[in-house]
Amino acid sequence: MNEQLLNDDDVTLFGLFVEAYSRIKALVNRDLDIPHTWFEVLLRLGRTPGHQLRMTDLAEAVSFSSGGFTRLADRMEKEGLIRRDPDPADRRAALAVLTDKGGQALDRALTAHVSHLRNHVAGPLSVEDRRHLERILRTLRDANA
Repeated sequence: MNEQLLNDDDVTLFGLFVEAYSRIKALVNRDLDIPHTWFEVLLRLGRTPGHQLRMTDLAEAVSFSSGGFTRLADRMEKEGLIRRDPDPADRRAALAVLTDKGGQALDRALTAHVSHLRNHVAGPLSVEDRRHLERILRTLRDANA
């Protein structure tokens, strides 16, 4: 084994990132009362002007294949959390639209989620550390888009 690569600072940095995320994920997603994947969809729709997105754009935003996302959307639509409307700009496309019931589910989930974020993500960091972390995460996201 290559000891130099095993102990490389970049390998360590990535490992710490993965460990922190793995430990935090379960804590911040606790008490959502809906599956985490549903929460991600509702959150994306809730934060989008008009509370609607093209199905393909939403699938990409939540890192789902189009087929996998269609099945997820089917279940969420059956529960009344979203609906699908024709895209007026493209007859071949559909829009996922947040329903009132979906908005209520999102509000309930966010109440617990924000509390957990404040305890497990923001709480251990200083204001300056939070600003640095946000800048770093935006840089990584944008560099790997």
